[in-house]
Amino acid sequence: MEIISTEFPGLFIIKPKIFEDSRGYFFESYNKNKLGILSDIDFIQDNQSKSVVGTIRGLHYQLEPYAQSKLIRVLEGRILDVVVDVREKSPTYGRHFSIELSCDNKHQLFVPKGFAHGFSVLSDTATVLYKTDQYYNPESERGINFNDPYLEIDWKVNIDNAIVSSKDKVLPTFKESEKNFKY
Repeated sequence: MEIISTEFPGLFIIKPKIFEDSRGYFFESYNKNKLGILSDIDFIQDNQSKSVVGTIRGLHYQLEPYAQSKLIRVLEGRILDVVVDVREKSPTYGRHFSIELSCDNKHQLFVPKGFAHGFSVLSDTATVLYKTDQYYNPESERGINFNDPYLEIDWKVNIDNAIVSSKDKVLPTFKESEKNFKY
C-alpha cells in the first residue's frame, strides 16, 4: 500500500497494491499492520451507502468526544469526496480538500477527527463504504452547508439539480457551525 500525505495534516490518500490477471483483480483494502499511520486507530463500525448521480451527501461530522476518523472507499461508481478542516488553529482550518474516489482507481481517503466530510456522485450510481473509529452519536452530529459560498466547493455536479436531503439543505455555514476541535 502506498500512503500519500496531503497538505492537510493527518489527511492521507491510500493507494492499494493491485494484483490483476485474466480472472480479475485482488488487493488488500485494509491491513492495520501495513498502515502505520493508522496504528492508533481502532475502527469499530462500517457504514455503506448507495446513491444516484447528482446526489450530494454532507458535510457531516460529530463533535468531541464522539468525533470520528474515517477510511473511505468506493465499491461501485465514482464520487468526488470532499473534506473541510474544522480544527481550530490548524494551518488548513476552513479549507477544503477533494479527490475522486472510484471503483476503478480503488484509492481510499483517511480522514482524521476534526474534518467535516461529504461527497457528490459522479456516476449513474455509487456505493460508498467507510470505516469509523467511533459509533454514530446523534446528539453530537453537526454539519456545514454544502453550498456555503465561503468554502467555494466545486462538487462537479449541477448544484441547481443536485439531490440533497432536506436535513443537509438547512445545515449552517462554516462560520455559523458549531465546532469544538483543537489542532
